[in-house]
Order: sequence, then structure tokens, then C-alpha cells
Amino acid sequence: MKRTLALASLAAALLARGAPAAAQATPAADPSAWRHGGVCYEVFVRSFQDSDGDGIGDLNGLTRKLDYINDGDPASQRDLGANCIWLMPVAESPSYHGYDVSDYYRVERDYGTADDFKRMVAEAHRRGIRVLVDMVLNHASSEHPYFQAALRDTASPYRSWFRWSPTPLGKGPWGGDAWRRSPVRDEYYYAVFWEGMPDLNYDTPAVREEAKKVATFWLTEMGVDGFRLDAVPYLVEEGTQLAGTRGTHELLREYQAHLRSVNPAVFTVGEVWDSAGAMLTYYPDQLDSYFPFELSDSLLSAVKHGSARGLLTGYLRLQGRVPQDRFSPFLRNHDQTRTLTELGGDARRARVAATLLLTLPGVPFVYYGEEIGMTGDKPDERLRTPMQWGRGPGVGFTTGTPWEAAQADSAVTNVAAQDADPGSLLNLYRRLIHLRARTPALASGELVPLTAANGAVAAYLRRDGDRVALVVANLGAAPLTGVALSSAAGALPAGRYAPTALVGGGSPAALTVGADGRVRGYVPFRALGPLEAHVVGLARARR
Repeated sequence: MKRTLALASLAAALLARGAPAAAQATPAADPSAWRHGGVCYEVFVRSFQDSDGDGIGDLNGLTRKLDYINDGDPASQRDLGANCIWLMPVAESPSYHGYDVSDYYRVERDYGTADDFKRMVAEAHRRGIRVLVDMVLNHASSEHPYFQAALRDTASPYRSWFRWSPTPLGKGPWGGDAWRRSPVRDEYYYAVFWEGMPDLNYDTPAVREEAKKVATFWLTEMGVDGFRLDAVPYLVEEGTQLAGTRGTHELLREYQAHLRSVNPAVFTVGEVWDSAGAMLTYYPDQLDSYFPFELSDSLLSAVKHGSARGLLTGYLRLQGRVPQDRFSPFLRNHDQTRTLTELGGDARRARVAATLLLTLPGVPFVYYGEEIGMTGDKPDERLRTPMQWGRGPGVGFTTGTPWEAAQADSAVTNVAAQDADPGSLLNLYRRLIHLRARTPALASGELVPLTAANGAVAAYLRRDGDRVALVVANLGAAPLTGVALSSAAGALPAGRYAPTALVGGGSPAALTVGADGRVRGYVPFRALGPLEAHVVGLARARR
């Protein structure tokens, strides 16, 4: 097994032809270069690592675990290899999740101090890790001093920072109540998500300026590299249109332009929980990237149901419209049932899903714990349970009592158990992320769909000139033999391609492509086992 892994690493290096690792911490002329082959890792600080035994994860704990995410050595594969982290809200908040901010300029005291945060950022940067923080622009906490002032005094200068009405003005964007009764007087305020999260009124110029000021603080004083922006479609309401308004798009353009003026290398990714078509309206000149929820759903559906039908449709649509480093696919996030739970506990399907995610285009995001197959379902707290580092009451997360109990399978599903097992899900994630970083075809190559003779087989090429990667996955629960692949004309330059197994092993067959560039009747593997996935490097012979 070790010899197989070594050969795969050597083959990947040859396929890369000397390309630098995406995680390497050397300055690049192109500030977006890190995204080409880069992977971001989503962290809930409260659940990642507790350094002081109070049962709550903190910034010092995260700092201690940075080597797990990326140790800064491109030659090492003991780390996960992610070169970017997204931290769920780290500003002061009365709630455990942090999405109702009461002080945008203060680090959540449960997590530590501003100095702790700055030290974590410095250590992340030393390892080549970019740091993104959640920026909650749509709403503040009902405990924010500005809202409290506006609530209690109709003459307050902060009154116009929020929306008020003597009566409810209809329902919210999803048909539920969004106008909340004031606890002080006979009136209502607009809070689309929850009464504890009053929406900010971006028709007020002072609110727009404050949003810019907050961003400048985190970029300059705290040293972050960018932001994940929560719930961006709901920023500006226009009459009965409560989502995706012209005002929202204008605000995002203004906000992004400000961020660029502060830090030209800033990276922003937005949450537009909608169809790919709706997401595309936020390009080309608003945020850098967005999460394509439709792609997540189609990928998991394909793996869950054992059918490749529709798997690539969304990716191909985006490829024709958006640069690959400007959309951010994922499997699951902190609001969704975890991947392994969604897939009925089938670890083989989780492995296939990871292989597809990390070999398809975009800048992938991985939610903490997905790489070891953590489980979790609603309510939300159970989607955000402590990271399972080891066995025991504190699962290696804390020496105290965890703020939320670990999942029932933590004794067998943990980092310690998987770390030394070459065949574990964790080590598959490590191999795939490192392979993506050093392989131009996977990092930013064109997606070329292939048609398989069996509908249970997903197959595609990633092509960067003569550098080609082939991905073949049997999504079905039955073994298959002799599955042939084909393509449209112009898929590849004519010639003979020598194969090298990069992930999945086996002995793939050579490929010959005729003058029309079609792949015809290519059978890369005599047999495909149930839920078996392969990544193959294809090197065209020089004439």
C-alpha cells in the first residue's frame, strides 16, 4: 500500500511538471493564484479545539491545530493540505452560533482576545493559510447597543438604522412572519430570520459606511484575508421584493469596491441559497465567489441514488459563464445534515462524494469533520458538535465537559483512529487535496464530460493543455465490467495517452485518440467495484 501511494505521488508530481504547490506560502504576482488548486476548510471555533478546559473551543486551540489543516510544508502529506480557512462568526454575540452580532469590533470573549486572534492569523499565514471570517451584514443582534437605543427612543440617531412600522407589512420572503412586535411600544420591526436578529436598513447611508468601517477593521487591524458573507440576497428590501433586489446588487458592488481599495488581494464568498440561475445574477462585478447550492444537491443526489444523470450539468453551465476560481462547491455546511448522515451512513458513498468534489472545478470548501465522516442532523447544535480528535468523554476536544455532547460514534470515528490508516476517509481527503494542489489539470483544467455505457458511472476529464486527469466512479452498488467511455469531438488532442493510477489503484488501460479528438469506446478498467472511484493521470506521448 505504501509503495502504491509513493508511486501515485511520483506520478502526480510528473503530471504537474514542476508546478508549485497551491499551499506554498510564497508571495504570488497574481493575488488569486492560491485559488487555483486551493481548498478552504470551514471551522466552527466553538467546536474545534478547547485550550483551557472550559468545554468551549477557542482561538488558542485553533492555533494549536493549524498543522492539522496545513503544516506549511508542501512536501508533507500528514496535514489536510487546505490553504484557506473560513471561521464561522468570531465577533461578540449573545448566541452560541454568533450570527447575531452585538459588537462587530470585539472578538467573542468565549474564544479569547484580539491578541489571540492576531496570533492565530500570524500562525496561519506562516503556514500559507488564508483566513476568512464570517461577516454578518444583513442583521445585527437585538442586544446590539444601536438597536437597543433605536428600540427605546424614537428620536435616536440609530432609529433609521433599522426598519419600523406601526403594523406588519406582509410576510417575509419565505411566507413566514418577518415583522416582529416591539417589546417597548405598539410597533413592529423587520427581522427576516428571527426576532433576535433585526435587519439593518441599508437605505441609510450611515449603515453602509459602518459596514465598510467594520470590514476595514478586520482587514487592517485583525489581518484577515477576506470574508464569507451571510445571507446576501436579503440585504436590501424594495417594496414587496424582499430578496435579490437591485439595491442589494448595488450594495454588493459598492462593498466589494471598498474591500478592494483596502486590500486588492481580498477574497469574498457569498451565501446565495438558491438555484444556479439565481446565483449567476450576482456576477460579474459583485463578490468574488458564491456557494453553488444546486451543485451540492446534485452531487449528493447522484451518489445517494447511484445515478450519474445530471451530475455535471450545473458545473458545465457555470464553466461556460464563470471563471473556475469564482465559485465554491461543497458537500455540506453548518446548516445542513452532514454528508455521511445524508448518505445513510454508507462510508463508501462518502468516499465517492469526496472524490467527485475534489476533482471537479471550483474552489471547494470542506466543513470541519467531513473528512473523518462525522455524522449530524438537525437541530442545528447537532450539526456543529465538537471535532472528534480521539476517544473518551472529551473526544480530544476538551479536558472539561464539551459545550455540546459529541456524536454517539465518536469512539470509532475520530482523527486518531484514521490518522495511521492509509485507507481511511481522512487519508483519502489528504491525498485528494494535495493532489489537486499540485496537478494543474485538477487545479484549474477544463471540465470535459464523458458518456459512460452504464448510467451508474460518472466519468469526466480535467484538461490543462496536454496535462489530463480522468475521473471514473461507479456510483452503483453492483460491480460492473467493461464499461466504455466516449466523448464529443475535440475532447483531447490526437495521440496516445499513457495512464498512471493516482487515486483508487488498479491498472488503467492506455487511451488512443484519433484526429477528430473523440474518445471512442475507451475501457479504462476491466472491472469497477461497487462505489469505486479512480483518478488517473493521462500523459500524451511526445512525437
